[in-house]
Amino acid sequence: MPYDTLVVATGATATLPDIPGTDLEGVFVLKNLRDGINIKEYIKNNQCRRAAVVGAGFIAMEMSEALRNLDLETSVVYRGELPVKKWDPEFSTMVLEELTKNGVSFVAHHSPVAVERHSDTHLSLVTDKRTIDADIIIFALGVRPNAQLAQEAGLEIGKSGAIRVDASQHTSREAIFAVGDCCESYNRVSRQWVSVPLGDIANKQGRVAGRNIAGYPMIFPGIVGSQSFKVFGLEVAMTGLDEKAAERSGYSPVSTIVWGSPVARSMVEGQRLGIKLIADRSSGKLLGAQAVGQSGAVSRINVLSACLWSGMGLDEIGYLDFAYSPPFSGAWDMIHTAAQVLEKKL
Repeated sequence: MPYDTLVVATGATATLPDIPGTDLEGVFVLKNLRDGINIKEYIKNNQCRRAAVVGAGFIAMEMSEALRNLDLETSVVYRGELPVKKWDPEFSTMVLEELTKNGVSFVAHHSPVAVERHSDTHLSLVTDKRTIDADIIIFALGVRPNAQLAQEAGLEIGKSGAIRVDASQHTSREAIFAVGDCCESYNRVSRQWVSVPLGDIANKQGRVAGRNIAGYPMIFPGIVGSQSFKVFGLEVAMTGLDEKAAERSGYSPVSTIVWGSPVARSMVEGQRLGIKLIADRSSGKLLGAQAVGQSGAVSRINVLSACLWSGMGLDEIGYLDFAYSPPFSGAWDMIHTAAQVLEKKL
């Protein structure tokens, strides 16, 4: 098919381990709407009662909640120690407690080696330590950029494995653009091109490419790496870099965690909110933030994402002007407190 301009928007592909049995009926990944419909239909048609979710990222957390809400006995199987490893261990521990409280079994330090079928509906997930019986198995091990077409066309691929683009979404060939999960984004904090497969980023990149194709020049200004998820009664969110990523980017990170409440002390009804801030020791600039709590975590991270976007330092963040009211925060919000505590460590 001839073209004047081509847009590559091939997305990402769900990751499956290279083990026997992942092609068996009853084994799923969750990447798109069709996957979700297929999972629901399989559970209903086969009267599933036990589920195993392999992986412990936020898709695995969301799936564990969905499966428990369908009254399935649910196990999360993970090769590491704690769920959602991108977050600080204190916060990951709180997520683990939430899983346990809601009847999810977290099986740590287990790596899958095979999937086996024993009857029409009975599956077994074989790990390096034991066998876990299940009626349905869902692999939630992340995604990788679908850049095969781009590679075959001779386009440059970045270190992340995604298609290399510039700020206008041009690829290495003038008439070809790339947008979405298949291409890289510029991280304004790390100052590096990265692969971050999220729907909001894909939407923005698509608009930028469309405007440029239509003759209305525009650049995609980049990302700061914000993301969030909900698991049962917890909000979990983050933005920017953690300490390891900050060190790789040439910063000297220093961090703190503060615990408190999302509302004024006079209105606390058992809610807990934890906020972690990471800053550069030499400049005092914010580098990243994480939060977890029954409420207020995502709203705080959205504020701190805007601070990152603007390149703000802890001295400014510690005195930001918020819309104060006791049902929503104390007179000193936890963002203020965390910034002031961390500034003392510089």
